[in-house]
Amino acid sequence: MKARLIEKSRTVINDTTFFEVVLWHLPNPVPGSAHPFKYRLALVVNGECVLRYDNERGKGDHRHIEGREDAVAFTSLEDLFDAFQADMERIIT
Repeated sequence: MKARLIEKSRTVINDTTFFEVVLWHLPNPVPGSAHPFKYRLALVVNGECVLRYDNERGKGDHRHIEGREDAVAFTSLEDLFDAFQADMERIIT
């Protein structure tokens, strides 16, 4: 099986804010993750990425928020997106 792109999208929230989703299904987990997905969820405000969830090779599942990097528990894609959306709503409201 080859890597398969599941989603690549950009959603505009307003004139200065958007979020992007990039999600791949991989034949094997990325080192540091125990699931077959490679992802990047990013919130950009005024040209600056203020929130990002990803699983870089060797770092595992984590988020970048307020200048720090925190580990996140991956249980499902739905739970991951729900957590991202909750963080996003706290930031933009």
